Amino acid sequence: MGGVNDYPYTAMMTVLLTMTGVIVLGCIWRQRLGQAAADQIRQNLTRSVYELFLPALVLQMLWQSPLDINTLRIPAIAAVCILFSLLLARFCYAIPCRWRPDKPALGALLLASAFGNFTYLGLPVLTQAFGAEAGIIAIQFDLLAATPLLFTVGVLLATHYGHADGSLQHAMRQMLRVPALWAAALGLLLSGLAVPAPDGLLQLLTLLGTPVIPLMLLAVGMALRWQSGWLARLPLLLPVLLAQLIAMPLVAWLLCIWWHIPPSLVPQIIIEAAMPSMVLGLVVCDRFGLNTSLYAEAITVSTLLSLLTLPLWLMLV
Repeated sequence: MGGVNDYPYTAMMTVLLTMTGVIVLGCIWRQRLGQAAADQIRQNLTRSVYELFLPALVLQMLWQSPLDINTLRIPAIAAVCILFSLLLARFCYAIPCRWRPDKPALGALLLASAFGNFTYLGLPVLTQAFGAEAGIIAIQFDLLAATPLLFTVGVLLATHYGHADGSLQHAMRQMLRVPALWAAALGLLLSGLAVPAPDGLLQLLTLLGTPVIPLMLLAVGMALRWQSGWLARLPLLLPVLLAQLIAMPLVAWLLCIWWHIPPSLVPQIIIEAAMPSMVLGLVVCDRFGLNTSLYAEAITVSTLLSLLTLPLWLMLV
């Protein structure tokens, strides 16, 4: 490492240590409150981010970001990475072995393999390591690719492997109720029309977007769970770790080369693709009767390992 690469690497190590501290505080808070109370508080935290703070941040970022070919390419990279990771994990779990999951467990593991924590963890990592403007990568990955795929492909998978009734039409209606998606659509429209943003409104959106990162990190910490016997279940998680932490960023890297993504964006895209499993998947598992406990373990293990793999990916790129 040397030259211009020193700053992002040092910044990433600093932000990972800081984020680890906030996540640990979330874990300690959950232990102090008890699981039931902690889950209720976590749901309220994530709801406030989901319905108010994140939409304000998304609108502010997309409104101020010019539209170009990368506005299409980056979500396309995200979609290919998600679908490839899903297929890779399904192939791995089809191999005959002693650790064959049942249907609810398999559904949870496939979701954990395909959908990364692109906003809750990706946003703070990118903005702190590369600058505030890098947050647009996280928004494009999540809202323009991961969220639509979660409410279509993800829900179809959950319906197939779970015990609860569900339909694609219901999932689509739920997707249309995601406030951040409407904020993204409005932000893209205003940016495309070159509508100037009033200073007062931008200050309001910036103020509302400020709590997003600390609240999301606390929510991640409160979602992590350790349960007895996790070591025996670790082989079940290996395809998830392979897909999320290795295969997905590798595929993103190859696509960046193939589509001639500007060199300044390549490290940001690869780091975004290397995020651990998505926290929001817990809600999908609960809704469709998948193995929520196993999914929570996938979040825990992949999040902890990502604190080691993210700096390694940055060194490589």
